Amino acid sequence: MKSVLFACNLNSVRSPMAAALARHYSGHRLKIESAGVEAGELDGFAVVVMAELGIDIAKYRPKTFDQLIEDEAEFDLVVSLSPEAHHRALEYARDKSVEVEYWPTLDPTLALELGRARDVILESYRAVRDSLSKRVLARLTEGPVGNL
Repeated sequence: MKSVLFACNLNSVRSPMAAALARHYSGHRLKIESAGVEAGELDGFAVVVMAELGIDIAKYRPKTFDQLIEDEAEFDLVVSLSPEAHHRALEYARDKSVEVEYWPTLDPTLALELGRARDVILESYRAVRDSLSKRVLARLTEGPVGNL
């Protein structure tokens, strides 16, 4: 495995966090990207909770599947983190030799939308970050070195 794409709805929270964690844990062994069904704006809470681990995603700019397709990007594995992204990942993989995995991941922005206090919002983002971290680490240690 040489390249991995993480995908979610807006490429603003879950997939940028997963991609940054994978880069952090794998170094430069893998090409790692993230994309969304649509491109939103990078979420400030995602930036904050990743910075708590010493991982800077502040300069990341969200992109879409379509942008990657236009760039003729190819991936060995697509990890989708939301139902919408999973459907799009399956469409992308239809005529390609690519593995698709679905990792259902809660959307931490719901705490924000429900008007929760800042500390509750941050805890929901941390929970998603930590869950993704465990999944990425587990996938990195599966099989031969270099597999994600």
